[in-house]
Amino acid sequence: MTQLLNIQAPAAPTDFLPFWQQKYQQALSHAPKPVLTDTGLTQNRQRIFEISYQSTNAITIRGWLSLPESGRVERGFVVGHGYGGREFADTHLPFENSAYLYLCCRGISKSATHQFSSNPAYHVLHDIDKPKNYILAGCVEDTWLAVSSLLRLYPELNGHIGYLGISFSGGIGALALSCDNRIQRAHFNVPSFGHNLIRMQLPTTGSAKAVQEYAKKHPNILTTLSYYDAAIAAKFIKIPVHIAAALFDPVVAPPGQFAIYNALESEKRLFILEAGHSQYPAQKVQEKTLLNQLNQFFYSL
Repeated sequence: MTQLLNIQAPAAPTDFLPFWQQKYQQALSHAPKPVLTDTGLTQNRQRIFEISYQSTNAITIRGWLSLPESGRVERGFVVGHGYGGREFADTHLPFENSAYLYLCCRGISKSATHQFSSNPAYHVLHDIDKPKNYILAGCVEDTWLAVSSLLRLYPELNGHIGYLGISFSGGIGALALSCDNRIQRAHFNVPSFGHNLIRMQLPTTGSAKAVQEYAKKHPNILTTLSYYDAAIAAKFIKIPVHIAAALFDPVVAPPGQFAIYNALESEKRLFILEAGHSQYPAQKVQEKTLLNQLNQFFYSL
C-alpha cells in the first residue's frame, strides 16, 4: 500500500497542456445538437430517454439520458463506461434531482460505426501511431461534447455538473478534466491509462495487453502514449476528485490507478477496493459503502 501511494506520474511532454487545450477549444466550437427520444420507460423513479448528439469528425454519439420522474433537475452528471461498453442506463445511482447523460464513446455500443472496431483490443490501437488523431482523443472530445449537450438541454445546470467514469472512462475523464472547467466534481473508479510507462511493463489483460504487444514492434507509440497518460493529466485537474482504486486488478494494473490519485494536486479522496474487474466476497458491501460515500461527496453539487 505504501509503495502504491508513492508512485509518481511520469514527466509530461512540454506541450501536454497546450495539446489538450487546443483540442478542447476546437471541441467547444462544435454545436452538438442533442436530440432526445422518449423510450416510454421509467425505472427506479427515472424517466429514460435515448439521446444522440454530434461530436467531432462528423461522428454521431448515442446513449441515454435519465430524468427524475417528478421534481426539478438541480444537477447533472456525465457518466462514462468501461471498455466493455454500455447496454443501458445505470438507474441504481443514488443522486437525487439529477439528470444523467450516459454516453457511449465513438465505436462502442450504441455509438458503433464501421469506422472503428468495437473490439477493445483493436479499438485501443486505432491511429495510435498518430498522436493528434489517436482514437482516445476522439473519446475525450465525445466526453466534452456530452457536457455541451447537457448544458444545451439544461442551461440552468451550469455550475452543477459532475462526472462519473469507470475503468476506460475513468482515464478518459482525467484527460478531459485537464482542461474542462465546466465540471465541478468527479469520481474515477479503477481508472485506466495511468502511468503508461509502468502500464507497458506490468502483467495485464484486456486492451492494455493489446497495446503492450503492439509496442514491442512499434516502440514509437510511446510518444503518443505520453499525451494520453491519465496520471500526467491529473496534475492539471483543479476540481475535487474522488477515486476508487483497487489493490488487485488483472485488467487495469493498480500502480497506474494509484499514480492518477497521487498526481492530483486538487482536493482528493481515496476509497480502497479489494479488487477491480474481479468478483470477490466483500464486493457488494464495498459497492454499497462506495455509493454512500459518493452521495456525500456530490451532495454540494
